[in-house]
Amino acid sequence: MKVTLCGTRGSLASPGPNTVRYGGNTSCVSIIGSASTPLILDAGSGIRLAAQQVPPETRQFHILLTHLHMDHVVGLPFFAPLLTPGLEVHIWGPASTTLTLEKRIRRYLSPPLFPLRLGEVLSKLHFHELPVEPVEIGEFRIKAEMILHPNPTVGYRIQDNGVTVTYLPDHEPALGVVHYPHSGEWTSGYALADGSDLLIHDSQFTSEEYNERFGYGHSSLKQALQFAQLCDVREFVPFHHDPAHGDAQIDAMIEQAVLELQPRFQLTPGMEGLSFDFDQPR
Repeated sequence: MKVTLCGTRGSLASPGPNTVRYGGNTSCVSIIGSASTPLILDAGSGIRLAAQQVPPETRQFHILLTHLHMDHVVGLPFFAPLLTPGLEVHIWGPASTTLTLEKRIRRYLSPPLFPLRLGEVLSKLHFHELPVEPVEIGEFRIKAEMILHPNPTVGYRIQDNGVTVTYLPDHEPALGVVHYPHSGEWTSGYALADGSDLLIHDSQFTSEEYNERFGYGHSSLKQALQFAQLCDVREFVPFHHDPAHGDAQIDAMIEQAVLELQPRFQLTPGMEGLSFDFDQPR
């Protein structure tokens, strides 16, 4: 399994000198399985980079959306395979209490937000609503569960050939908890992340910022590290960086959090273009 970070921001960051290493694209992760099946997690502006990771002979794509906030779907109309005749595109994600996933996507892929309507897309589109029982896509076994974030939002646990990757880009497990972290089974997202080889998790705020943004649906880096420790993961990737945080500030946040918590797992800063290849010795 190869995992590539194609967009790591919470919303578009200015592509200036302060964001060179962490990048400015919004949430999107490409996964290529052990049998070359492609998955794309979220459709932020980084999805154009994700399309470049996929083998050219691919005739079927699966896009797994965590939720439909703009920063996670803004790249969908610019995903080139949508305009490829005969190619199959499967879009997975949560419905709302009033509209199906397809109807919600149709609202976005239509004028005046976009010049084309969904019916004018040339690929064969299929929509699948989550969460459901674990599903199998090629060599992948995928589990989705609702997690704490405004509006219907799911997280994903993806397994392939003995490797588990958990993707929780927008998540506030500390919401409403007096003493965080507490027991695992009562913590949002725990069942998805427990024992993962790689956890990609929301780390948007500093601790000071979180105190002013409690309930926004995002975590401080410290809380994300505590969650990773609770779930006993092997490697943790801070993700969904605040667009106002430049490279130096994110570096400082990570350095301070590691010094304070001394995590027992590996921490790898989430930078656009970074890849994790689980088929190679690590």
